Amino acid sequence: MPDRPRAIVHLDMDAFFAAVEVLERPELAGKPVLVGGRPEERGVVSAASYPARAFGVHSAMPMARALALCPQAIVLPPRHHLYQEYSQRVMEILRQASPVVEQVSIDEAYLDLTAQVMAWEAAIKVARQLQGRVRDEVGLSASLGVATNKLVAKVASARDKPGGLTVVRPGEEATFLAPLPVHVLWGVGPVTAQRLAEMGVTTVGDLARLPEEELRARFGRRGIEMAHQAQGIDERPVVTEYARKSLSQETTFVRDLRDAETLRRQLWQLSQGVGQQLKEAGLAARTVALKLRYADFTTLTRQMRLAVPTDDERAIYRAAAVLLRRAWQRGRPVRLLGVAGRDLSPSAGQLPLL
Repeated sequence: MPDRPRAIVHLDMDAFFAAVEVLERPELAGKPVLVGGRPEERGVVSAASYPARAFGVHSAMPMARALALCPQAIVLPPRHHLYQEYSQRVMEILRQASPVVEQVSIDEAYLDLTAQVMAWEAAIKVARQLQGRVRDEVGLSASLGVATNKLVAKVASARDKPGGLTVVRPGEEATFLAPLPVHVLWGVGPVTAQRLAEMGVTTVGDLARLPEEELRARFGRRGIEMAHQAQGIDERPVVTEYARKSLSQETTFVRDLRDAETLRRQLWQLSQGVGQQLKEAGLAARTVALKLRYADFTTLTRQMRLAVPTDDERAIYRAAAVLLRRAWQRGRPVRLLGVAGRDLSPSAGQLPLL
């Protein structure tokens, strides 16, 4: 039926990395568990169990800060191969419910159930069954949101964590979003949120009350998008395949580096890593990008477009070295260095450069 509301489900695994570690080591159940890098190596938190979150710890927090908040936390190194195995098991369950599954990260996916259910309300039952299967067959907790579009379904899945299932029925989208902070909308980061706050806008409801023309005048096309989102409107489809836009490698140094030769050696290792990733994916990069973070956390990004797309680490390194020479203030201590290949396309099977 052309006027039938879409039935979209967003699934988000709860504290995924930490939950997998606890599942593998039951003696950790109920304890504060942190997955991430060591504090002495300037590591950050990749995932925190809910007992750890009770102390104010969250992902992306420096591990040293996390341990200051929760000294009794158990710190474990990431085991990405293991998390990938569990992720594949979860995604297979989802694909058994619908062929239209969009996996957006290792622990997050959308499903379009519109063609799989006779009535919209039936999607709620399917979502509940999926949540139960993930719990019973994989052993993990997931939070789900059911709505008519991706935006609202994603916001809904975060409403009742862990293990919640939040439903926003057709016609309730704007009402559901209205009291929430404006940053729940896609693309509303700190800078945009600050600009909106200067206009007296702090909630989605505040934003929805502004005339679309005023938002267009202030933010251009993005203003129109925000106006639609504030009304709970999102027409984006659930897509089953993504074209990768970039591949990258970066490292945070145990000690700040200020020696040019040492930085170049690190750059070569990163370039090798990017080249290997590109070869494994059968891709070539038309643009090479450099990420540079100084000791005071000032971060620069620079990029260079190549004449010919490449997956060769030597070509990547040459471009990255030029960018480093242009961007780095010689002698200024560097905390983090990263290399990325962007504007990706299928590799032509080129011969290595001599």
